[in-house]
Amino acid sequence: MPNMTQMRDRRTSVDVVFDHLYDEIASLRLLPGDKISEADIAAQFGVSRQPVRDAFSRLENLDLLLIRPQRATEVKRFSSREITKSRFVRAAVESEVLRRAAAECDPVGAAQLDAALALQTATVEAGRYENFGPLDYAFHQTLCEIAKVDFAFEVIKQEKANVDRLCLLSLSKENRMSQLVEDHIAITNCVKNHDAEGAVAAGMLHLSRLDDTITAISNANEDYFDP
Repeated sequence: MPNMTQMRDRRTSVDVVFDHLYDEIASLRLLPGDKISEADIAAQFGVSRQPVRDAFSRLENLDLLLIRPQRATEVKRFSSREITKSRFVRAAVESEVLRRAAAECDPVGAAQLDAALALQTATVEAGRYENFGPLDYAFHQTLCEIAKVDFAFEVIKQEKANVDRLCLLSLSKENRMSQLVEDHIAITNCVKNHDAEGAVAAGMLHLSRLDDTITAISNANEDYFDP
């Protein structure tokens, strides 16, 4: 039986490998369909293959890797069905979040939304694409907290993760951050004014921004998607 030091060291190794590969996949430095090897990753990090295997398993659970017996592990391609499912679930959950946020928003919540928008605007003005993703997550989490359904963010977070790489493609190729911030401003104004249906309409428009992008990326990069 391994002692506590060995267990702690192994957990650290798994986390380091996982964090590195997650970032490589999420940032598109590893593209859909790219093959990766347990042996190569183990050699790169100077660890045994077991922590790499555990990190691979965690990434598979996030639907980011495709692991098949006797075949090369590869970065998961986009699934049109999963994208459709994620968009459907997000639309249903976020509609209710926005209605509740509009009903519950107080001066403290309004100030939190304004602060989030200020950070997003500064990021757009600086052109720091890599910083926008976390701010986007934080904005939607704040809405859930204002709505007093903080648990809903876990659902939103999971479904957002399924399309995050597509979001990155759209931001880097089309420079659409400004449009997304404008959407967040519209959502915020409706929530602050207790306009529930206006907030929902602005939120659904926000979610629809990727429709044309998904089609364009699919047409231009068929190999990024499952057949």
